[in-house]
Amino acid sequence: MLPVLFMAIKHFLQFSDFTLSEFEYVMQRARIIKQRFKAYQTYHPLLDRTLVMVFEKNSTRTRLSFEAGMHQLGGAAIYLNTRDSQLGRGEPVEDAGQVMSRMCDIIMIRTFEQEMIERFAANSRVPVINGLTNQHHPCQVLADVFTYIEHRGSITGKKVAWIGDANNMLYSWLQAAQVFNFHLHISTPKGYDMDMAQVTADPSQYTVFDSPSDACAGVDLVNTDVWTSMGYEDENQARLKAFDGWIVDEAKMARAHPDALFMHCLPAHRGEEVSAGVIDGPQSVVWDEAENRLHVQKALLEYLVVGEIR
Repeated sequence: MLPVLFMAIKHFLQFSDFTLSEFEYVMQRARIIKQRFKAYQTYHPLLDRTLVMVFEKNSTRTRLSFEAGMHQLGGAAIYLNTRDSQLGRGEPVEDAGQVMSRMCDIIMIRTFEQEMIERFAANSRVPVINGLTNQHHPCQVLADVFTYIEHRGSITGKKVAWIGDANNMLYSWLQAAQVFNFHLHISTPKGYDMDMAQVTADPSQYTVFDSPSDACAGVDLVNTDVWTSMGYEDENQARLKAFDGWIVDEAKMARAHPDALFMHCLPAHRGEEVSAGVIDGPQSVVWDEAENRLHVQKALLEYLVVGEIR
């Protein structure tokens, strides 16, 4: 194994926590790790290391990609649900961070509020990864950017459309636009627009459109998400009414660049936020996007636990 350059404890709690050079390194490693995986080559840089996964929100892709990924890197992954742990019985987040981080090498948390994961990380002796909060979804956007680069090359200078809710995905995309220097077209229904307190990107990095169709004009990538995210189920009927017209359909994709890609973080509701013809069509890369969660997170785990490999 190549020599390792160790670093101080680093967390990945939102997309802006990494610099461009760090992302470039992680993506380079993701390409190598993916190639080894496809070639059935054993690679165990995290032998005898342990990942603890703390879930307050349900998951398919996040749990599978982190758990499988850690095993494939030679380590172990332990699943904890807040309903089945002392966190669910009122143990202070700070205490949990102190205890858990003494028993493992890295922690991933999928929860509701960003404040909770920030407090946990402030009391952790090991790196903490944001698997999703209401405010940020950095691992998903890392996989999305990696997928775009895989298919089309550099995303720098490109145009990316976000159609739909101003949610955790949008805020992570805004941070990615600042890091990678691309331009974001944003169209959200009235009443579901951005919370400017959460926007750190320079205004030159994004443009807001009243019309979702206009937001798709000339872009290189069209991205959307479900209209009702976890924790907002009580708003479902109101959202279905408010989001009428924000479906990403063939007409909107036709306004994008002819070579444009379509992405969705999944799960998807065909006929609501996206038409079947788009998500199952030739411009869709949603299955590559989903698979790449595994590969970029393996590279992220490697980087956060053992540092750069030279």
